[in-house]
Amino acid sequence: MTHNFKLKYLAGITLAAAALCSCESLDYTPGDQMSGQNFWQTEDHARQAAIGMYAAMKSTWCFGLEFTFDMCSDLADGTSPWADISRGTSFASNSSGVQNHWQYLYELVHRSNTVIRNVATMPISATTIDRVTGEAKFLRAMAYFRMLNCWGGVPYYDESCDINEQFAHLDAPRSSAEEIRQHIIDDLTEAIAKLPVSWDAENLGRATKGAAYALRGKVYLFDRQWDKAIADFEEIVYNKSENYGYSLHPDYNELFRLYNGSHSPEMIFSIQSIDGNTAGYALDIVSYFGNKSTMRLIAGNAIVPSTTLVDMYENLDGSPFDWDDMFPGFNNGGSDLRKSYMRVAIDQASTMVTSTLDCDTSKVMDAYRLRDPRLCLNVITPYSHYLGTDAGSNPMDKQFVLADPSKGGAPMEAMAFIRNSEGWNSYFWRKWIPTGNLDGYWGEYNRTPYEFPLLRLGDVLLMLAEAYNESGATDKAIVEVNKVRARVGMPGLDSGPAWLAVGSKEEMAERIRRERAFELAGEGQRYWDLRRWGLLEESVKDATDIFGDLMYTRSYQPRHELWPIPLVEMERNLNLTQNPGW
Repeated sequence: MTHNFKLKYLAGITLAAAALCSCESLDYTPGDQMSGQNFWQTEDHARQAAIGMYAAMKSTWCFGLEFTFDMCSDLADGTSPWADISRGTSFASNSSGVQNHWQYLYELVHRSNTVIRNVATMPISATTIDRVTGEAKFLRAMAYFRMLNCWGGVPYYDESCDINEQFAHLDAPRSSAEEIRQHIIDDLTEAIAKLPVSWDAENLGRATKGAAYALRGKVYLFDRQWDKAIADFEEIVYNKSENYGYSLHPDYNELFRLYNGSHSPEMIFSIQSIDGNTAGYALDIVSYFGNKSTMRLIAGNAIVPSTTLVDMYENLDGSPFDWDDMFPGFNNGGSDLRKSYMRVAIDQASTMVTSTLDCDTSKVMDAYRLRDPRLCLNVITPYSHYLGTDAGSNPMDKQFVLADPSKGGAPMEAMAFIRNSEGWNSYFWRKWIPTGNLDGYWGEYNRTPYEFPLLRLGDVLLMLAEAYNESGATDKAIVEVNKVRARVGMPGLDSGPAWLAVGSKEEMAERIRRERAFELAGEGQRYWDLRRWGLLEESVKDATDIFGDLMYTRSYQPRHELWPIPLVEMERNLNLTQNPGW
């Protein structure tokens, strides 16, 4: 969506939302402006109906918090919004996050169903009917695919569910996971046939044929149907039957800082954001990923990069990173030794470093900056700088220091140094965090105006590599992974040194898993990856800070592999059965 599509979206959102409410969980009042003879008559009506679906898709508890799922994985630690899931402590059928996600995914399903049912008989062009139907099938597939990954089999409602007539009688039992998956595949197959390869500039951001191929390939990949996944991914990577026009964005950092209508050909399907002030639409990323020096953020750093993520990144030559190579005894030396290597003293006013103590700050910085460039582009690391804002929202340089409070003051965000609101000695996100105030464009911390990818080419290349490798074509997998590594200047796998050699299919699988962490950190993909790989249990470790001190504990139980069916839904629909262990 460019400016025009987004602004028209704003004009039509109230109208669309009133009529296309969820019939699974939300209170429903039939819309008097989008029913019967008053609506479903013109091309513009079809457009407004489509806008209502995208509004549901982008809502906070549908796909608007996609980036936050990293806190449920080994890549991030945090306090909100998935603390119960990520810590495995109070994760239960009465979890508000679990309930909200169920509720808003079904809202997207039922908005899509309403569009599919009504647009079919509209007195408009067949082309418009096909395209809008294709969009609805794509978005319905997105919703059911997420539900499949969260809960397994769920109740299935298609366009025959009329919310005006059936709202009080939605008591379908759970379909099997296999049945839901087949419905998803069928929807995406039809979407591929009906959707255009691209839209004009005014409609940028709407679902396309390439997006449907990418999502279907992902569904096949998650089901380990390697050959089918390969066919779908190759279609858009190698332009088998159409010129889809996708390409890797040349600048990894810039890819996550596209605003004010900027768009990258790497984005296959993304949530468009516009205007970082009081109009338009923008995701609330900074409230979760920002630090207290980011646009007067009240709390900040609800989600922070984990030490596991940071320690995974390779050296610039592709060799494994080892803290002991930088600081002897660091790995097993305990918290006090690590602090002696890394802490300095600052003044009580938090304006300057008064003593470096025993810390060689340049060497500490080298421990991060002499590694895969994605590390320092994704994470604010110790002694690096970040352009935040002062109390008046004016750009102000900030530094991340690890201060010894027994030797001086503590960091204060209003002054020169970044502070963690939880009191953790953790890292901070740089990815997705605006610098300064974007020359005045950005003025509201809860409106991050960047384009956010739900499907992008870098992700697809790594999924294609995985499918190649699992099907026995490891040499082809290496080619795809090396495309992603080359963008940031990392040496290719199997390119000379022993540490880059790939000796087996199993070794390549581990390489791909790590590459997905390096590349997709902060995008919310890791949690779903770990679960489908069967690696969730072994990834669950206590959250520790830079010095190895405990921040909080985590636990795992086999029942965590599937989310519980929300208790309120089981009370509404007595035909629902609960997942094992809940």
